[in-house]
Amino acid sequence: MSNRAQNEGDGPDGPIRSIVIVGGGTAGWMSAAFLANKLRHLPITITVVDSAQIGTIGVGEATVPAIRDFLSAVALGEMDVLRETEGTVKLGIRFADWAEVGHDFFHPFGLYGVPARGVAFHHYWLKLRAAGDALPLADYCLCTQLAEQGLFLSPPDRPTSDLGIFNFALHFDASRFAAMLRRLSLANKVRHIDGLIERVEQHPERGDVTAVVLAGGARVEGDLWIDCSGFRGLLIAGAQDVPFVDWRHWLPCDRAVAIGCAEAQPHKPVTTATAREAGWQWHIPLRHRIGNGYVYSSDHLGDDDAEAALRDRLEGSPVTEANRLRFTAGHRAETWRRNVVAIGLSGGFLEPLESTSITLIQSGLERLVQLFPERGCDPRLAATYNRQSTLEFERIRDFLLLHYVGNRRYGEPFWDRMRALDLPESLQAKLDAWRAQGAFVRYEWETFQDPSWLSLYAGFGDLPGRYNLLADQFSTEELRDTFARMRQAIAGTVKLGVPHRSIVD
Repeated sequence: MSNRAQNEGDGPDGPIRSIVIVGGGTAGWMSAAFLANKLRHLPITITVVDSAQIGTIGVGEATVPAIRDFLSAVALGEMDVLRETEGTVKLGIRFADWAEVGHDFFHPFGLYGVPARGVAFHHYWLKLRAAGDALPLADYCLCTQLAEQGLFLSPPDRPTSDLGIFNFALHFDASRFAAMLRRLSLANKVRHIDGLIERVEQHPERGDVTAVVLAGGARVEGDLWIDCSGFRGLLIAGAQDVPFVDWRHWLPCDRAVAIGCAEAQPHKPVTTATAREAGWQWHIPLRHRIGNGYVYSSDHLGDDDAEAALRDRLEGSPVTEANRLRFTAGHRAETWRRNVVAIGLSGGFLEPLESTSITLIQSGLERLVQLFPERGCDPRLAATYNRQSTLEFERIRDFLLLHYVGNRRYGEPFWDRMRALDLPESLQAKLDAWRAQGAFVRYEWETFQDPSWLSLYAGFGDLPGRYNLLADQFSTEELRDTFARMRQAIAGTVKLGVPHRSIVD
């Protein structure tokens, strides 16, 4: 008998035959839909255990373009999702009042300009600025121009130049998205048990989770456990006792209040993040309402005052009750321990400033499938998974920090505190290279690429003292002519756009 045949019994090293997902909501049903599709040719049962008695936070009304890859992976059409979730398209994020009150900039899901002779576009842009040409960076990004005019255009499959490269994401009602994934999962033979977990059973020697016991005494057994139980981390924190790495000293916002309101006017296909006294406010346009929320530091603002401030700034009448949330920025020291993998809020949380909550769910699932274990869950696989997860959290943390440390909101305690932070070495190295000569430092497991960093550097006016001298391969006049042609090409393409609301009508 072969080793494989021997391992297919009930021993600790046989193949995974059952996966149990603890918790529903966005993370739980994303996990179920993704795993059901990716593992559909294997004899593995997938069960979701959640309880109607326990509410879900409903993470993620706004996303990044990676959501399109997830939808493709679970065989859902983008337009179908938009229709069923009252969604809208998203071409980027507008940041208002972050550098200073009255100033705004845009982070697009697209490229800026065209590189030439091995030199990045932004060096030519910096060269012209040094020559006295005050050229807005946004003029050289098709995605930004579409967003500014409230238009949508499908990204070309084969763009003729970098000027045509852009992407889009989705805004949607998170509860409707989870319900859609639930229906899809059940249709793909995922089992659902509505029950309150009263006890977690573990192997007396190895510490693996072996079963959960529900109210009423029913037991649910499994080989691999996905913890989607939210901040409480029922399995990863409770059963596995994995500590939390606290990043509040860098990201002190630890509260949020959310209220939906009626739409008062048509909106552009963007998320808006507006800096406020003790944090920032989100504005997410859906088809049936506007999602609003105030993310703030409890060291600088009380809960009642935060809610009152948010209500005063609603553009339409409230259509939901206020939902108050408490959280801590950071991540579990391990998101995979023994046979438990934490997905979503149970594994960590970073404020939704760049809409990364769903991305972290998605990337965690993709890593799990790539490193899919046998029943014994080789700790070397878990170590690889944990290293990659931690790096991803750190990279996003650094990008979020960049939004805060460049502010010029002097005299406001929260913003003064953020400007004075001692930065992580990884972020400081990026800033040093950029400020020296407009150089980008790229690390492993970056979520945000060079154009995103450029949009923030330029948005805050944090420009280098010099450009790369290789940009002198072209004269100033040659660059002016080329830049004019770029603007003309972008303007011509923008005319092909359609009103973004019309794409799902």
